[in-house]
Amino acid sequence: MLTLHHLNLSRSQRVLWALEELHLPYEIVHYQREPTMLAPAALKKVHPLGKSPVLEDDGQVLAESGAILEYLQENYDPDSRLKPASAADRIQYRFWLHYAEGSLMPLLLMKLVFSQLGKRPVPVGLRTVGKVLGKGIQKAWLDKQLATHAGFIEAHLAEHIWFAGEQMSMADIQMIYPAFALLARGEQGPLPHLERWKQRVEALPAWQKAIAQGGPLDFPGS
Repeated sequence: MLTLHHLNLSRSQRVLWALEELHLPYEIVHYQREPTMLAPAALKKVHPLGKSPVLEDDGQVLAESGAILEYLQENYDPDSRLKPASAADRIQYRFWLHYAEGSLMPLLLMKLVFSQLGKRPVPVGLRTVGKVLGKGIQKAWLDKQLATHAGFIEAHLAEHIWFAGEQMSMADIQMIYPAFALLARGEQGPLPHLERWKQRVEALPAWQKAIAQGGPLDFPGS
C-alpha cells in the first residue's frame, strides 16, 4: 500500500492526480497548513525537510513531487500511459518535468513574496518601504519575466493539446501547480490555450477524484 502525506494547497495535488490516473490503491494522511501558511511541524516526523508531498512505498520515503512522479511512472506504469512513446515527445516530456520547478515556480514564488512586503509579518515600520520596493522590483523585472514565460507556454500549447504531445502525461501533472497559479493571478492577460488545457485537466475523472480527496487547488495572494 502506498501512503501519501498530503498537505492542503500544495504540490501534493500532483501526486494525488498521478495515483488516481494509475488506479493505484493508496492511503492518504492529511495535514493542514498553519495560519502562517507554513507546513505543520508534524511533517518533519515523516521527512527531515518537513515538506509535502512525501510518498511511502515499501519502506522507501520519497520526497519532491517531480521525483515522485518519475518514480510512479517507472514502477507503476508498465504500459507507459503517462510517458510519451516518440523520441520528440519524450524530449518535451523531460523539459516540462524540469521546467515547472526549475524555471516557472521560482518566479511565481518571488511574485508572492514581493507582493507581500507591505503586509504582515513585515514589521510595521518597514511596510511602506517594503511595499514600494516590492512593487518596483515587480514592475522593473519580475512581471516582464512572467510575461515571457506566459507567452512561451501559450505558443507551445497553441501547437500541442498536452505539454508533451497528443496524450496527457506526467509532464502535465507536473505543470498543474505553476500553470494553475499563473492563471489564478490573472496578470498576464488572456491565455486562451493555457485556459483550454486547464479545462481539459479539470474534465478528467482522475483529476476530479484527486480534488475530492485533497481539496481545492487555490493560491494565496492570487
